[in-house]
Amino acid sequence: MPQNITLAHWLTLHGLVMTTAILIYVISSHAMHQRRQPTAAIAWILFILLLPYLALPFFLLFGSRKVPRPRYGQAPTPPALDKEGHWAIDTIMALGQPAPAAYDDLQVHEDGHQARAALLRIIDQAQASIDICTFILGCDAFGEEVIDRLCDKLQTGVRVRLMLDGVGSLMDRPPHLKRLRQAGGAFALFAPPLRSGIRGHTNLRDHRKLLVADAGQPSARLWCGGRNLAANYFEGTPGQPPWRDLSFDLGGLLVQQASDLFNKDWAFAKGLPAPKQEAALPSCNTLAYQGHCAQLVASGPDQADDTLLALLVTAAYRAHHRILLASPYFVPDPSLLMALCLAARRGVEVDLLLPARSNHRLSDLVRGRALRSLTDAGARIWLAPTMMHGKLAIFDATLALAGSANLDNRSLQLNYELMLAFHNARDVQRFAEWFEAERQASKRHVAKQVGMTRDLFEGLLLWLGFQL
Repeated sequence: MPQNITLAHWLTLHGLVMTTAILIYVISSHAMHQRRQPTAAIAWILFILLLPYLALPFFLLFGSRKVPRPRYGQAPTPPALDKEGHWAIDTIMALGQPAPAAYDDLQVHEDGHQARAALLRIIDQAQASIDICTFILGCDAFGEEVIDRLCDKLQTGVRVRLMLDGVGSLMDRPPHLKRLRQAGGAFALFAPPLRSGIRGHTNLRDHRKLLVADAGQPSARLWCGGRNLAANYFEGTPGQPPWRDLSFDLGGLLVQQASDLFNKDWAFAKGLPAPKQEAALPSCNTLAYQGHCAQLVASGPDQADDTLLALLVTAAYRAHHRILLASPYFVPDPSLLMALCLAARRGVEVDLLLPARSNHRLSDLVRGRALRSLTDAGARIWLAPTMMHGKLAIFDATLALAGSANLDNRSLQLNYELMLAFHNARDVQRFAEWFEAERQASKRHVAKQVGMTRDLFEGLLLWLGFQL
């Protein structure tokens, strides 16, 4: 009898825990407006039903996708434009992103040597301020050199702020940050694990990468792209070739948009009051849209929509001639995969550039399904012989998106990401030339049919590993 009573009590407690966990999931999802895919919602419910004692703390740590952040004024109203191609500008502004702003002297870096030279030159030439956001700062010769240059600038009175992601900082211990602080530099960790003030959002990482020098000054400069500040992204390490990657730098009014974004993220990471809304920048008028204007496109938990995912899907449906995509990882949302497959079927040339083997084996294992779908639709897949880390999306001569976002669910639905949208046809072509140079060194992928066991294995990994 005591055993029966104990069992009954245990079952009652188990049912109470399970019910509480499901209620927390439902209420928090509704209150936080967490719009999950059906497969992700089902995965969470099954996890809670099967293992409520593990699922509940796991959900509280990793379960949220969106973070309440203060809104900074009203979204700009898209201009009424009839010219072909301005759908991209209208879409970006409709998603709450800034209006186009002028830029000048765009430099697309051909390789890591150019990227390194540009980064160090911008640091050395800074006169007033340097703000850096990166996922990883390498504990290597390049990371040391960056810290050395920043300390030198601090000695001349330049303000330096460095922000690293809390998880990214654990992947490669930052070199001598104490020395930077002692020299007068400011440092912030974005959402460090177990110490984050973002409850329930430990899984949300700041993957944006930018350096802003002399914000608000005529000499303001932005360095941006997919490169982390570590040796393997630039010139490699002894015995290891550098990763192929994409970065660029530019000047002009557009730099202020990047500075505003950094200031918001810095305040959030430091727990400071939100910065006041900056005065609106002079936006490009209808005629200027034909010239050098671009837009900052931020995506992540601080945005009401999945900004980049929505933009990519829209662009795939609007493309007429070509779609060029580069990403180290390809685990796309079903809506994006469908849009790309339909584009290929209606005659759009769709080319996707990936590394033959990336640094994340799990991603390589599960990308097969999507690659087979694209190949069956008529798209071409290109595999780079070495690690290719660049992130680029080009649609016709209308739009080039370059920055930090990968073509997977983590980047497009979880991470804080940053892409720049270029609309000038000549500069779109410059990014296309970078793509073509990388494609020429790659081998075309031939999709192979797989058995039921492999297909089920890929599906299980997708469901469990990329939906939660």
